[in-house]
Amino acid sequence: MSMIRLLLAEDQSMVREALAALLGLEPDIEVVVQVARGDEVLAAAREHDVDVALLDIEMPGMTGIEATAELRRDLPGVKVVVVTTFGRPGYLRRAMESGADAFLVKDAPASQLAEAVRKVLAGERVIDPTLAAAALADGASPLTERERDVLRTAADGSTNAEIAGVLHLSQGTVRNYLSMAIQKMAARNRAEAVRMAREKGWL
Repeated sequence: MSMIRLLLAEDQSMVREALAALLGLEPDIEVVVQVARGDEVLAAAREHDVDVALLDIEMPGMTGIEATAELRRDLPGVKVVVVTTFGRPGYLRRAMESGADAFLVKDAPASQLAEAVRKVLAGERVIDPTLAAAALADGASPLTERERDVLRTAADGSTNAEIAGVLHLSQGTVRNYLSMAIQKMAARNRAEAVRMAREKGWL
């Protein structure tokens, strides 16, 4: 039986260790490398010649979705399983658009996770059924890439001038993007637009 070489990317060390221990009990899976940051995924996957990368979404340095896109571009042979604590339909859609092969919520049993790893290697796609239904019902994000950038930058309470500085835009342009985003989200203000977009997994 050939072993499946797995990369595990998760920033919470306790969760990462637990996942590694549980997956390590599987007779055909070997966790060959663990990383705590999204921007370490590609180099680690390349160095350890992994078959499957198991990525959390929320990580410092780079999200699991961005790391998925990098792997897809530079190491297309590596299969990607994205796991998240947050069952947000928008996350599922974005993960799949980035090229993920599987998308599961973290509270799935370890046996289900191991099964997903085997299935993606066999060329299948594995998606949490509840999330898939919610993603279809929710529809695609109405926000453009730029509107998303501006909302994301506004999330910490930055002023229009600060957002303009970070994104190299004029303050007028920032104002326009913000008002478009607020309008599309049917929100009362930017804080509410940020909160709503986050809940749907669009940011």
